[in-house]
Amino acid sequence: MPIYEFYCETCNTVYKFLSKRINTDIIPDCPQCKSIKLSRQISLFNTGAGTDNPDTAEGMMPNIDEDKMERAMNMIAREAENMNEDDPRQATSLMRKLSDAAGLEMSENMEEALSRIEQGEDPDKVEQEMSAILENEEPFVVGSKSKKSETRKKPLFDERLYELK
Repeated sequence: MPIYEFYCETCNTVYKFLSKRINTDIIPDCPQCKSIKLSRQISLFNTGAGTDNPDTAEGMMPNIDEDKMERAMNMIAREAENMNEDDPRQATSLMRKLSDAAGLEMSENMEEALSRIEQGEDPDKVEQEMSAILENEEPFVVGSKSKKSETRKKPLFDERLYELK
């Protein structure tokens, strides 16, 4: 039986729910707030995440829509089959489509790199000049640019396991 994680923005907490079904569409109410609907999280593996696990807390993306992301990835995979690998502009277009379809924004540095390639700069030169910057940041940012500048406290992780009904 799978365990799904859900995030409550009001109490800034991630809760774990045990489901009797796989790929359930059920979205539970927050165990603490009672009436607030939670947002489903993407979890790679159960790592025993708690408040002391900085990797899990840092990697959490509370506003990502799993279904939207899956549709975006399927669309991009279909388009990639017909892409000319020798045309870097097609690759940048594909990255932009993925970003738009998934509801994600690119980081400022990723945006700059793609814009430079779209304007005709040599992709190898852009990569060489920006690789140190791009290696140390996530290429995509969840939410709007106005939210990007807000500082969000790391979420708490409730270690209890709730039943998904």
